[in-house]
Amino acid sequence: MNERLESVSKGKKLIILGFITIIALFILYGRYQDPELLTPSAIDSIQRIAYGFYITLVAAFGAIAFGLYRYHKGKVMANQKNLSTIIALTTWNPKSRKIFVVTFIGYGMFFSLASGTLVYQPEVNFAIHYGATIPSGFIAPCCDGPGYMPKIIVYLTEHVGLQIIPINLVLQVIVSYLVGLNAAIAVSAYGISKKGRGASTIGAATGLFIACPTCAGTFLSVFIGTASGIALSIALTQMQTLFIAISIPVLIITPFVMAKKLQNSDGSCKIDPK
Repeated sequence: MNERLESVSKGKKLIILGFITIIALFILYGRYQDPELLTPSAIDSIQRIAYGFYITLVAAFGAIAFGLYRYHKGKVMANQKNLSTIIALTTWNPKSRKIFVVTFIGYGMFFSLASGTLVYQPEVNFAIHYGATIPSGFIAPCCDGPGYMPKIIVYLTEHVGLQIIPINLVLQVIVSYLVGLNAAIAVSAYGISKKGRGASTIGAATGLFIACPTCAGTFLSVFIGTASGIALSIALTQMQTLFIAISIPVLIITPFVMAKKLQNSDGSCKIDPK
């Protein structure tokens, strides 16, 4: 039992370490975003720091992923009578894991399109308009606000490319993971109340607009007119923090709401995890 609880504890520490590393990266790299510092002699140094930024970011993602695995596995093995254990047991079976992976990838791709990470511009030829070599890619080290640099630009074809912004990438991974987790639990617990499913849907929908608040205005312009949609898009851009504040907590809370409905009176799980 101690070994299982130790796995849970180490998993938590890895998750916390990963998120602290990401926050520190954003803060530290933000110090290099003063255009006055971008002298010819400093460009090469900042470029190397930009490469190091993404290497460290990938390592932080790896620590979080491994931490989640250890935490999840430890909870299943310990088989305690609490809501976090019910979430772990409900999503540990092969069916739930497949649902999670499919939802994580599918929603991640959808988020990429909505946030502008995956760019498709049929009316623009990247080779002609930007003088880009197809295929090619580079890291733009400067200059923007914390979390928005360094930016990775990739030209895949004349009309398809990638624009990877750190804050969007982090939000995409977090929201896609939470949506996948919600989907896995909801499918396993098909008999949960309509209210519980609704909360999950709200979280996924607002999560979509975290990195692309103008998407909401574009969507609503179909119903209320283009001019009003543009005005709404501007307003939603100012409310971006509010979308983050709403969607992520909803997506975190919903699994516990559903787990509560899967809990027997003695605290055990109603669903067989096998």
